[in-house]
Amino acid sequence: MTLRIFDTATRELRDFVPLQEGHASVYLCGATVQSIPHIGHVRSGVAFDILRNWLAAKGLDVAFVRNVTDIDDKILAKSAEHGRPWWEWAATHERAFTRAYDLLGVTPPSIEPRATGHIPEMIAYIRRIIDHGLAYPTPDGSVYCRTAKVPDYGFLSHQRLDELDQGEDAAPGKEDPRDFALWKAAKPGEPGWETPWGFGRPGWHIECSAMSRKYLGAEFDIHAGGMDLQFPHHENEAAQAHAAGDGFARYWMHNGWVTMSGEKMSKSLGNVLSVPNVLKLVRPIELRFYLGSAHYRSMLEYSEKALQDAAGGFRRIEKFLVRAVDLLGADAVGVRAWPAEFETAMDDDLGVPQAIAVVQDVVRQGNKALEAGDRVGVADAAGAVRAMTGVLGVDPLSDTWSGPDAQGRGQGIGAGASDEALGALDVLVGAELERRATARAEKDWATADAVRDRLKEAGISVADSADGATWSLE
Repeated sequence: MTLRIFDTATRELRDFVPLQEGHASVYLCGATVQSIPHIGHVRSGVAFDILRNWLAAKGLDVAFVRNVTDIDDKILAKSAEHGRPWWEWAATHERAFTRAYDLLGVTPPSIEPRATGHIPEMIAYIRRIIDHGLAYPTPDGSVYCRTAKVPDYGFLSHQRLDELDQGEDAAPGKEDPRDFALWKAAKPGEPGWETPWGFGRPGWHIECSAMSRKYLGAEFDIHAGGMDLQFPHHENEAAQAHAAGDGFARYWMHNGWVTMSGEKMSKSLGNVLSVPNVLKLVRPIELRFYLGSAHYRSMLEYSEKALQDAAGGFRRIEKFLVRAVDLLGADAVGVRAWPAEFETAMDDDLGVPQAIAVVQDVVRQGNKALEAGDRVGVADAAGAVRAMTGVLGVDPLSDTWSGPDAQGRGQGIGAGASDEALGALDVLVGAELERRATARAEKDWATADAVRDRLKEAGISVADSADGATWSLE
């Protein structure tokens, strides 16, 4: 089956045909680094990391660009409010976002360009639009796009031109209130750069048009981002690109919000759950599983119960893989082919909920094989589960979560514990399991059951097999 994705512009599923055979180019609107990231911010990173993984799994070489907006009105306002230099404020929160992405196992982008590092490209881009007669400077040094002159304006958000509100203040010399800023004249005390039109700074939208062209070309495959960016940000990006003569994005993908009580998670609503705070409740791999478990276009309604339910579901998958390793050894539990049903689900606009159902079904088959002592069945199931969870970015046996690069993520059994602590726990639990084994041999079922129940109350699960009992943290 060919990968089909829902294109926001056409409002329909379309076969994905890359511009260049064997290659996929993706531009993801990244963070505006004004504050500590909350789980609503990073959902986009997780959702489109899964897209990237699936494109690579289909054999494509993926160029993945995720930008950083490090200069805008919100950053200037926040930094001024806290009495900090704007550049320090932006850099501090950029590091926080990078840390959050790393903790959740999000693959670093091919490149992560900053807006402030591409001012010359923006100036050249604006000059092209002016030369085409679709933008104009004003006496104060700002530059605006002639929105009504862009032939296909509104194709993405499906808004009528006569109903538009760009959310920008009125300005001297602005020809039409619907025109949007490509370049903003600096206000007193604001940072800026010299341009042919005057001292100022970039508008929000021009950065992405200029940077996507620099790294992906005048036309590329997929533009991705949160659904709240459709208008005005993405509509205006496309308008600038088309005004400059570029084809720009061929497919548009937008992820849904994380909501609380039906409302978008945001600072203004006071319902922000920062990534560090949520990671006090679950492990990073469990938070990633939760954020990626819903379909990327759907709203994800946050509650602690939903979070813990997702974490519990992931631990059942993890527990099977750990038992498989205990039985067969790590070398025998390698990545194998995934079932056809998984591929069908993922090819249908990244149908992750259906794909997870396939994972869970294979885990059930694997657990039956464990109970039956079927080593071949266990190996086959474990290999398929690893292949599928690898695409979803949550294979607990991968280097991402258990290898040398996983330091700081606190993954695996006993997340957050030191090797010494785990070793001591293994000795103590091992002694209890020996006591239980002796009781079972002597048919002292009351004592054997009491040991197992006591371990369960402590959060330790015991699994019996032909080779003896094993334990894991629930």
